[in-house]
Amino acid sequence: MAMRWIKLGQLYVPRGNHPKLRSHAANPLPVHLKDNVYRVFFSGRDKDNRSSVGAVDIDIEKKIVVSEYEVPFFEYGSPGSFYDAGVSVGNCYVAGTQRYMLFMGWQNPSDGHWRGDIGRLRVTDSLRLESDSDVPLMGIDDIDPVSLSYPWVEQVEGGSFLMWYGSTITWDAGNGEMLHVINSAVSQDGHTWIRKGVSVPYQIGVAQAFSRPTVIRDQDGFHMWFSFRGGLGRTYRIGYAVSHDGQSWELRLQDAGIDVSATGWDSEMIEYPFVFDHAGQRYMLYNGNGYGKTGFGLAVLSNE
Repeated sequence: MAMRWIKLGQLYVPRGNHPKLRSHAANPLPVHLKDNVYRVFFSGRDKDNRSSVGAVDIDIEKKIVVSEYEVPFFEYGSPGSFYDAGVSVGNCYVAGTQRYMLFMGWQNPSDGHWRGDIGRLRVTDSLRLESDSDVPLMGIDDIDPVSLSYPWVEQVEGGSFLMWYGSTITWDAGNGEMLHVINSAVSQDGHTWIRKGVSVPYQIGVAQAFSRPTVIRDQDGFHMWFSFRGGLGRTYRIGYAVSHDGQSWELRLQDAGIDVSATGWDSEMIEYPFVFDHAGQRYMLYNGNGYGKTGFGLAVLSNE
């Protein structure tokens, strides 16, 4: 049976009242508050495109904004920090008694290409965000020699953890588009990670620039949705992959079940999905045109 997502509409567009949240609501990350209400963290931008973390509370049943927070929950770093050009959120997970939020920390050096490392924030009991470390949780090494992006962590049976994240192999794979793949890593405690290399297959010219993996595990195994591009000038689409063990994946782009709309806020591109289950339904938050400039919307998986 083919998967089909039913779009429920655009939920939120930033009003730009704070100078560090002037535009964009990219990488929506929901945290359940109560009943049908979620706090959706996102990455907003200032006039220089540096991203900080904002949030709104959304009732996903009524599809309305309950509360909008004018002040950032976490701001990009001071000059020289590994996130001085921005913070793009991934997902949350619990290790021990502490809840963490993962992020991609952006750097934009004047003498080189933009790049990223993986960082981590502490999430307090009141859902405030605090820096966990001044150094990356994961930076470049022999496996990830260029740049890292958008992490997602899931705890599995036995208490160990799996991570999926973006890793740049080259900024130009010969067709004007970068080769940026999804790698995996494993951890026994959620703090120290062993990298495993490329996890999701890629195809030059079809799907070679991946970002923002989101993973759900159920009785059928592991399911992953992600953004992808296939070449210079092509805009993001949302793709899909499946796995039995969470480490070796089968690419099934045609089964993602969602595409751009004919017109409107998500007619040019769709990207940065976050899939989650609530009250017996499977939902997806995602961005549309302009890498989140048109805010984020909600879709629900059809049960038909």
